[in-house]
Amino acid sequence: MVVRQHRCGGGALAVCALAVAGVMTVGTGCSGAGGAAGDGAGERAVARECPAGGPAAVVRGAAEGLAGAGSAETRTSMETAAGGTRVTIRGEGAYDFRRQLGRIKVVLPKDAAGADEHRPITELLAPGALYMKNRGAGVPDDKWVRIDTTALEDGNLVTGGVTDPTAAAELLLGAEKVTYEGRTELAGVAVRHYRGTADIGRAARAASSSSRAALTAAAKGFSTDTVHFDAYLDDEGLLRKVRHHFTFATEGPGVPVVSTMLLYGFGVPVSVALPPEEDLYTGQVQQGRGGPETP
Repeated sequence: MVVRQHRCGGGALAVCALAVAGVMTVGTGCSGAGGAAGDGAGERAVARECPAGGPAAVVRGAAEGLAGAGSAETRTSMETAAGGTRVTIRGEGAYDFRRQLGRIKVVLPKDAAGADEHRPITELLAPGALYMKNRGAGVPDDKWVRIDTTALEDGNLVTGGVTDPTAAAELLLGAEKVTYEGRTELAGVAVRHYRGTADIGRAARAASSSSRAALTAAAKGFSTDTVHFDAYLDDEGLLRKVRHHFTFATEGPGVPVVSTMLLYGFGVPVSVALPPEEDLYTGQVQQGRGGPETP
């Protein structure tokens, strides 16, 4: 599964939209924390921003924080450059971090599916599975395609055009060489910016049982073991934004992919009903480069 070029026929997402065919030293200081020595408020701010274990400990706790929050609305984007053309796929929906279930509407850019327009693709995210409707590529409009994410070479970090929110957060369990970049504002919310790399294998070993297999697959499928990231957490320790820089290839040169996830509206009700067996498409899905794919 390799990103080849920006056009794919048949409306294929997996990821046609990605044009995927087939798809510093650890910071020891926390400057900018605020508050003079002996100032109680300042000391509490420093404790939040630079706890025992340093910035890496803060980032590694992001997944646990999201599970505590329960759920959130999300906006996503995935960018890649292939064949000299930059492609961006956007998504919007909601996700339950406790049940690891979500529903996201994915919008392909014009021409990414081989046509000027393509209907949004509905994606249901579940432990070990990705369901897609309006998949195109010969799939009937009333049918869903189910993909076993544990069998994907990227563990569904890039295949669906949306990085699974649990996987995006649990990748940070492998955080290394993390630096605290200071405070900023994100959509009116004060956040702390951290930058570093995540070891995919380490993240897989520390991940929850429901996502461990997918991350283990990703550790084998990516061309490098590390993923660069920027993470933004609010003063409650909730992850508000994370951007991962992947390099994916199983043959030929690696292709850069940037996946961004924004989180807001924490605690929103999330209703996800997985499709029954009779609504699943079990035939072949035609790939844009002529090869069939069986879900």
